[in-house]
Amino acid sequence: MFVVLLTYTKPLAAVDALLPAHREFLQRMYQQGIFILSGRKEPRDGGVVLANAASAEELESVLVQDPFHIHDVASYQVIEFVPTLAAPALQSLVAA
Repeated sequence: MFVVLLTYTKPLAAVDALLPAHREFLQRMYQQGIFILSGRKEPRDGGVVLANAASAEELESVLVQDPFHIHDVASYQVIEFVPTLAAPALQSLVAA
């Protein structure tokens, strides 16, 4: 399991211009079962993604497809963690 922290590196106007393409990318990753949750940070200086990739390498190969990465409007910090507790609705994400 991974937490991905995005930090915008360009003005919000550049980020906003890429939002439709970024959201299409997110939808593809949700359909593939790689992304679980995502949203913007407050204050709006980036975003957060919870991902269930098989490995850090797989996740890196996914993130380079993000229009935010392609157009260099965000930097990414990837944090791997092993979930050990979860709310009942998320129990399937807990490592055995």
